Amino acid sequence: MMKIAYTMAHGRGELDLLLSDLAERLEARGLKTRGIVQTNTECGTAQGCDMDVRILPNGPTIRISQNLGKEAQGCRLDPDAMATAITAVGQSMQADFDVFLLNKFGKQETEGGGFRDLLADALEKDATVIAGTNPLNAEVFEEFSGGMATNVSADIESLLAWYDQVNQ
Repeated sequence: MMKIAYTMAHGRGELDLLLSDLAERLEARGLKTRGIVQTNTECGTAQGCDMDVRILPNGPTIRISQNLGKEAQGCRLDPDAMATAITAVGQSMQADFDVFLLNKFGKQETEGGGFRDLLADALEKDATVIAGTNPLNAEVFEEFSGGMATNVSADIESLLAWYDQVNQ
């Protein structure tokens, strides 16, 4: 049985805090986590925040955004930094693990790249997979999971309850 779920939060930075909290709580239970959680640096509202991701379980933290200037409208994701993060997570997956967390199943993943192959590897290794996404990408995530993914409410109790239910 595939153990795969996704969650969607709507407030700015809410999903990042939720998945970081989930990683900490699962690790506190003695579970081995892999993947990434986002730990954004505080910022003013005029410009986008710096986007930093922490490679689970214990680092490093990698800045995946690039400063394109005040007037920039395009995607601020730094493809080289993202490739570094993907490589680091892939290397960490050589050791045994229980849970794979992905801060965001986003544009890269919907287009077949990003962390998509690592998500598939985690499922093949029978790990529990939990990803954050948004309504635009949820349908593609459902397709990726072959319709097996559960949409779990964006709160810590619901996520932990789902984890416990599928790992009885």
